[in-house]
Amino acid sequence: MENIKGSHLQVRIIQTSACAACSAKGHCTSADTKEKLIDVMDVNAAAYQPGDRVWVVGGLSMGAMAVVYAFILPFLVLVISLFIFMAVWDNELTSALCSMALLIPYYYILWLNKSRMRKKFSFSIKPMN
Repeated sequence: MENIKGSHLQVRIIQTSACAACSAKGHCTSADTKEKLIDVMDVNAAAYQPGDRVWVVGGLSMGAMAVVYAFILPFLVLVISLFIFMAVWDNELTSALCSMALLIPYYYILWLNKSRMRKKFSFSIKPMN
């Protein structure tokens, strides 16, 4: 637990790559760890103190939705627009560049909707002990 303000908590997590726990990680450059702050809204925030160790819990459906928004929908935008642009212009380079350029408004729209996304992707916490 890092910070508490009313019912808003910030939890510091350490994100490790899959190979960070490997015994050969000292000889490999792909093993990495990062610290991140996760925002959690909890009505029982007064029960926690900064420094408490907690479990951060998220639903399985959140992971599936994140994959859809971050990978599947952009892939579909890219592929469908590429076929459309190829049918219209018959120029591979221009079609590919325009298809990739369509990802800019896609991710900008996601960024504009971050308050809605924050509601969909909400975490909860549980005490460790």
